Amino acid sequence: MSIPPQHTKPAPALRQLSTPRAAALAGVVFAVLFATVIILIRTRMPEGGQDSTDWVASQRSAITTATVLMPFVGISFLWFIGVVRDGFGRYEDRFFLSVFLGSGLLFLAMMFVATAVTAGMVTSNSVAADPAAHAELINFGKRVVLSATKTYALRMAAVFMISLATIWLKTRLMPRWLAGLSYLLALALLIAGDTSMWVALVFPAWVLVVSGLILARSGPDEQPSSRHD
Repeated sequence: MSIPPQHTKPAPALRQLSTPRAAALAGVVFAVLFATVIILIRTRMPEGGQDSTDWVASQRSAITTATVLMPFVGISFLWFIGVVRDGFGRYEDRFFLSVFLGSGLLFLAMMFVATAVTAGMVTSNSVAADPAAHAELINFGKRVVLSATKTYALRMAAVFMISLATIWLKTRLMPRWLAGLSYLLALALLIAGDTSMWVALVFPAWVLVVSGLILARSGPDEQPSSRHD
């Protein structure tokens, strides 16, 4: 009695996960949203200790909008980091990659802290309290926001740019002029970061340029192969 041959089910095809071209738009989304957040929070924000309470009251809707947008800024920035790292491929440098990732995450953390403090200032402004104590609270919160953004976040953004520019120079994955421009803008953030909050707009503008180059260089999304290995 012969045993009929058994038909084995073919193994499913293995597909290599690739970054879709649309993911490069994350940098564009980050640049637009982050610039919007900076403008909304910074509009009419006094540099000194005067009129801080009036600023929070008059710009309540703008500040609230900025705090709502900030989580989406963070999400798009994480996607941007992923897209940039995917472009390294086998040319990853562990040292500069660690600095690149660490500085990017620290920048995002500092911006989250600043935005959370700003949201707390808006909330406290709607609660009845002693005017003098409330004014001190608002002034303290404003100093925390300025320190977290101008002193810490912007300098982490500068380190992010420097590490990425160095990787580009070593691997030649991006034009040399972009690496040079990144060094110059990062130096401006390191030196002039404390002068004005408007300097922070340099960073989203740089991300926009990088994202534009990534989009220009990337082709259409690759279709998965139907072959079975």
